[in-house]
Amino acid sequence: MPLVSVVMPVYNGERFLAEAIESILAQTFTDFELIIVDDGSRDRSIEIIRDFEKCDERIRVIQHETNRGQAEALNTGTAIAEGDYITTMDCDDVSLPERLRKQVDNLESHPELGAAGAWGRTVKHDMSPYWRIYHTPKQHALIAWELLLFLDEAVLGASLMYRRDVLISVGGFEPGRRDSADLELQSRLLFDAKVRFGNVTEELYIYRIHNQPKTYDKSVQDRKLAFYHVLRRRNLERLWGEAPQETLDRFWHLRDRGKLSWRARRLAKRDCKRLIDAMIARNWIDPGDKPLLIAEMNRLLERASPRLWQMFRHWLRHRFGQ
Repeated sequence: MPLVSVVMPVYNGERFLAEAIESILAQTFTDFELIIVDDGSRDRSIEIIRDFEKCDERIRVIQHETNRGQAEALNTGTAIAEGDYITTMDCDDVSLPERLRKQVDNLESHPELGAAGAWGRTVKHDMSPYWRIYHTPKQHALIAWELLLFLDEAVLGASLMYRRDVLISVGGFEPGRRDSADLELQSRLLFDAKVRFGNVTEELYIYRIHNQPKTYDKSVQDRKLAFYHVLRRRNLERLWGEAPQETLDRFWHLRDRGKLSWRARRLAKRDCKRLIDAMIARNWIDPGDKPLLIAEMNRLLERASPRLWQMFRHWLRHRFGQ
């Protein structure tokens, strides 16, 4: 029985598929199985997968006759996974050689964690650097905070490694979801299973951004953005019993580094404090984590302040240590 199961959904991924598979087979941690689910590909993906299957007995292959979407492919692979830990791997990304070892070490040395991600960076299709770096928080309190406020800045979802029993306890990925499946799952893990998250603070995952036609890019981004708003509202309603649009708008401004008026900042501060208190009341975070989140709240609110006020606050800190 392998300790780790890596589930890789594939749909028309022939261009980068070999590179993705090789990056898993080259891991310094070797006690794993690689479950590749071909989700009805119409290109040469299955041929590439079968060639690798012949060369490495750790590879298991499942083939969907028709395309069912990301979540269904992940659930198909998870259903036969034998590892104590389950992680995913996109068919166009790259895992650096120490990824699995360091994530397993993190989970085994922190039994309170139910899932752990890793830092990563984005690249273009040719592996040249892209603008985004995923230096996500290490502490669970900050991860839970950012998951509620910002959704996609808490963890690099593609890198998450889950304890098998935790993933199964919430029913896996949402059936029928074709994108953002990991983001939806993170919210359920937090709300339903009260899972504690962690991150390995080393860049272990390379996330590839494609140069797609603009019309395709816009449709995908619009769909994801709409789902972000739905999920943020749903999360706040479950936490507070309500989700005022004004509060959601203020949180969105904080996410986008927008500027807020004095009144809006006062209200945002009230909302953030209410959020922190609700997280403690639900036992998502320890009461001792409150100063950490208050400091993060103040940092966000200062970032949303006018430039002159930021300069004044910087002068105060430099002059008086305040």
